[in-house]
Amino acid sequence: MWWEEVRRRERGELRPRRFEALARSRRAASLALSNRKEIATPHLGAVNSLQVDLTEGRYLLSGASDGSAAVFDLKDATEYEAGFIAKHRSILLVDRQHQHGHKFTVSKAIWYPVDTGLFVTASFDNYVKVWDTNSSQVVMDFKMPGKVYSAAMSPIATTHMLIATGSADVQVRLCDIASGAFTHTLSGHLDGIMSLEWSTSSEWILMSGGCDGAIRFWDIRRAGCFLVLDQLRSQLGRRPPIIDSTTDNVSK
Repeated sequence: MWWEEVRRRERGELRPRRFEALARSRRAASLALSNRKEIATPHLGAVNSLQVDLTEGRYLLSGASDGSAAVFDLKDATEYEAGFIAKHRSILLVDRQHQHGHKFTVSKAIWYPVDTGLFVTASFDNYVKVWDTNSSQVVMDFKMPGKVYSAAMSPIATTHMLIATGSADVQVRLCDIASGAFTHTLSGHLDGIMSLEWSTSSEWILMSGGCDGAIRFWDIRRAGCFLVLDQLRSQLGRRPPIIDSTTDNVSK
């Protein structure tokens, strides 16, 4: 079946995009749970956040609705079951029983981008906490005005150590690990902020998505956002007129 499609592509009977779509659907259909690797989760509730570290690609960080966060070593199994099933149990767990653990849902858990020695958790208990992986202790925390839905750090930043946070409050707040203080407050959303993402091409550009249906683009060096993608407003059908740059240049 697949080789027939390959031959049809070689003969030019299948367009590149159609061939690509068939390849993707075939791979998706063949996905199956591994019978040689198992992640033994310690979480007692829904897992809200997952991230593999950006430096080694080895350690998986998770955050869950029971207020816990855990780290797994994806390379070395903690034990083997039946001789060949690699079982990966958490090598670090901080939960409600921990002295400085979160009291409510952990909504986001992220690695410090350049070192697995630190990770960050955000929670519905209004706190964002920075943890030392080696000691399992909180080295810094930030009290927010409401439930924290999202947190993000730039993977390419070289001049700042900012954690962007989004909460039930309508403002994006930037927390500085270097100083332990809030450095920026970005206002513009009309409702809670659910999602945050830093640009992968500029350490100064941040994007935020809110319950108000808007996606805002920020340059944190300047006041106000420089671009808004608002689905609700675009549906009104009022778009700016298209200007023909060629005609414009000729008229000048």
